[in-house]
Amino acid sequence: FKGNKSNPFVVHPSYHSWAPWIGPHTRDRDVVLNTEYKEVYSACSAKEESEFNLTEDRLTDELLKLKMEAVRALCRQCGIDPKGSRMDLVTRLQQEMKNRASYDKVFSQIWGASGGWAVVTCPCAVVYGVKFNIRAESPRDFADLLLSMKHFPNIVLYDFARGLATHTNLRDPESLPFKPHGGRLLEPTEDNIRCATTGQIKVSLPWLVTKKPVPDENGHPITGSSEHYALYDRFHEANSKDARDVLRKVELVPELRGWINSPCALPAGMRKNNHFLNMMTPSSHVFLMRNILCHYNNARNSRTIESMKKRLGKGVDIQLNSNGQTVLAPAEAPAEQAQTTTAAPAHGMTTAASPGDLPVCSDDCWGLPHLEHTSARSEIRDSEIMMKKCKHVEIFRAQS
Repeated sequence: FKGNKSNPFVVHPSYHSWAPWIGPHTRDRDVVLNTEYKEVYSACSAKEESEFNLTEDRLTDELLKLKMEAVRALCRQCGIDPKGSRMDLVTRLQQEMKNRASYDKVFSQIWGASGGWAVVTCPCAVVYGVKFNIRAESPRDFADLLLSMKHFPNIVLYDFARGLATHTNLRDPESLPFKPHGGRLLEPTEDNIRCATTGQIKVSLPWLVTKKPVPDENGHPITGSSEHYALYDRFHEANSKDARDVLRKVELVPELRGWINSPCALPAGMRKNNHFLNMMTPSSHVFLMRNILCHYNNARNSRTIESMKKRLGKGVDIQLNSNGQTVLAPAEAPAEQAQTTTAAPAHGMTTAASPGDLPVCSDDCWGLPHLEHTSARSEIRDSEIMMKKCKHVEIFRAQS
């Protein structure tokens, strides 16, 4: 535009034109949910209010996310000495929160803060969706993202898993998205809670590694399972005082132990962009943030594919299938080699292969995930196969 002409494409923040961004292959439809306005006007039901009982530990955890100036201002409001380090101030506030009036002040300060980014990622840190919150994040924001996805993820990691599962099930009581056991790994009986607390029980989910031979009705296309669990990430397991939440620990699932890296949920490099992004108008902020995440995702995927090619050897061509998984693509034989090979079978593959070529098993072998197909030849361990096959576990974190 010439001169100082105003931009006609500016979008002012409102609940009618402030949608989350979810990838076109990930979202269920082009209209996605944003019910953030209900955080202000809608009261919680009796069941939701009991599940959302916020403990002092959870408030303390949220205090650590505030800026230093906000923590000092809160100390002044509560009549506490604002001098000292961040941990000194948080410790004083934690002691003061035993008083109900001070607890209410801390609560209103944290939940009355400005919004941030609610981010949905997979274990390899690729961003699948992001919601730009006007108010502070809550389980409702992530429920909006989950219910807008084409396939509900089998495993959800969140720092307030109990609240997320309760709120989402209340949003859709007919189908109950988080089931069985309300998103817990086991029925919350006294025996199960005691065994989980002492580490005497494990819950194996074999479909995390190998798809179910007979998929469940409405099962995930990758796992074949219709089970959906809400679990705590490792750094927030101790925040809950509910004894039943011990059944939401990742460590109870052998297939997930050592696989999940919670800090990768939001690209660490995004923090350096906070200053100039927050100085922009809301419309420019959203546009540029989506642009940055698009470049980030493409670069992340390119590095992963290049790493796979180096591990699997030369002559390997990798492509994505309809579900976004990396699979082997049939590579065209060089012209000189094609003249020396025998006639190709009906399915179009040559019967001769050099030592560096991949073994051909059947007509369907090119549809197999490449790490499963070539694990024997390249001597890749099963644990490494599982690490590379990033498919259905979603990690949820909020960056304020």
